[in-house]
Amino acid sequence: MLAVVLGQLLVVVVALLAVASLSLVGRDRLIRTRYEYRERFASVAPYVGLLAIVLVANKVARDVGPDISWLIGISITGHLRQADGMILWPLYPGNTPQVVTWLQSMATPELTAYFSFTYIYGYVFLLVFPLIAYFALPQPEPLRRTIVAYGANYLLGVTCYIVFIAYGPRNFIVESAEALLYTQYSQYQFVTTAVNDQTNVFPSLHTSMAVTAALLAWTTRHEYPLWVPVSAVLAVSVVISTVYLGIHWATDAAFGIVLGWISVRLGQHMEDTPPRFDRLRAGLRTLREAIPVRTR
Repeated sequence: MLAVVLGQLLVVVVALLAVASLSLVGRDRLIRTRYEYRERFASVAPYVGLLAIVLVANKVARDVGPDISWLIGISITGHLRQADGMILWPLYPGNTPQVVTWLQSMATPELTAYFSFTYIYGYVFLLVFPLIAYFALPQPEPLRRTIVAYGANYLLGVTCYIVFIAYGPRNFIVESAEALLYTQYSQYQFVTTAVNDQTNVFPSLHTSMAVTAALLAWTTRHEYPLWVPVSAVLAVSVVISTVYLGIHWATDAAFGIVLGWISVRLGQHMEDTPPRFDRLRAGLRTLREAIPVRTR
């Protein structure tokens, strides 16, 4: 079943990327990229290498992190529930509901379908498309800061997952919060279970990564003006979906927004004061020279 779901994910995301690339990036940029990809890759290769290291470390940390977390982690689920229950107090001072319960009280099959699609497919598209769009730009800075911001998200997020033990609403207040993603579309649990642990809740990496993509879209608003509103709608939808589907507390989403902002700032800082990769560049230059050249 996991292979089937991953296959569906791949097909849908590739279709979305194809449409977005043609409509937002444009045919001219894509054609030009075909003939300049070696130079562009060389300009960002050290950053790609660092991101690859981060992703490998992230995979290892996700495998062993829960065991370490149970040894040294701090349990904060109760605090998250308490904070979540205070957010709507100005609207409901007498009997303040949990944000997740309040959102799910408005649930419809159509909303659940939309937020489930956004949480799975829209999220992956939102993260992958900037890598394609920014690679299609002649200047490397947008792609560099994106790679750094993505890496920072994973490093900081996984660190929090080890330090803090937290269960989401669907596992902690099962009497009032439904796991809508799994009750309506049970096949998706094979994907989420394969890549995450049920205690990896605080902060919401779905939120932080989505917010990161939207903030980065604003930095390229002159090159891709239409991507700004598209990414904003998707990011807001992803943030809401994490709570609506019962996966995260609103507090997780709030801290995820902060993590996304911090990650973008780190990406911009590294862009302003880039590290030196002399040795790595020399090795990558040798690799680049071995890549066949496409001629017109």
